Amino acid sequence: MKQRETVEYQPLIRDLPQSERPRERLQSYGPGSLSTSELLAIILRTGTKSESVINLGSRLLAQFDGLAGIARASFSDLCNIHGLGVAKAAQLKAALELGKRLMVASPEERPQVKSPTDVANLLMMEMGFLDQEHLRVVLLDTKNRVLGMPTIYIGSINTSVLRVGELFREAIKANSAAVIVVHNHPSGDPTPSPEDVRITQQLVEAGKLLDVEVVDHLIIGQQRYVSLKERGLGFS
Repeated sequence: MKQRETVEYQPLIRDLPQSERPRERLQSYGPGSLSTSELLAIILRTGTKSESVINLGSRLLAQFDGLAGIARASFSDLCNIHGLGVAKAAQLKAALELGKRLMVASPEERPQVKSPTDVANLLMMEMGFLDQEHLRVVLLDTKNRVLGMPTIYIGSINTSVLRVGELFREAIKANSAAVIVVHNHPSGDPTPSPEDVRITQQLVEAGKLLDVEVVDHLIIGQQRYVSLKERGLGFS
């Protein structure tokens, strides 16, 4: 006898209690309380008959390796994703373009970093659940306002493969006065490894030579982060 396929139930937005819906949670608690997939759900608005819009957002993040990958994807690549189509792909591209323009807006409108928590709030939702290590650099001006947050490297990060010049090339290109290095641990545990400390020492020394201050090195886990500067690791 032929076995029936088991279909996993995925609640649609309308099936969720009102207090748990992304748009209502954004109104009550602010956008920072939402995951990246939930923010995408608000932009995309509706899923398909067989898939919730939140799951569609999660699938996009997985397929394109994070929000930066979605931003790099072509319009036609997005249109070809099941559940998107031309209208939703256009909405998504428009929202991402607004985010890019905000990053290059007038200095007064750029996010300002005053503590490691500020950096974690900018990147934790995006980097906390990646299944590969990503190393990003937060570029800062003289008043610690964010100039950009490019991804420098994807893969296992260690001193033998990380090219210090690539990280500081972005800083010099943006005329950045200082940088904060951020990478994630896919295990979810942000505890620094000896290799993380060695990389930090290497970057701090290179920054001194290039007159670009390395302000901190953050390791992102799942809903947690560690500041190596606060722990005195790699900074002398």
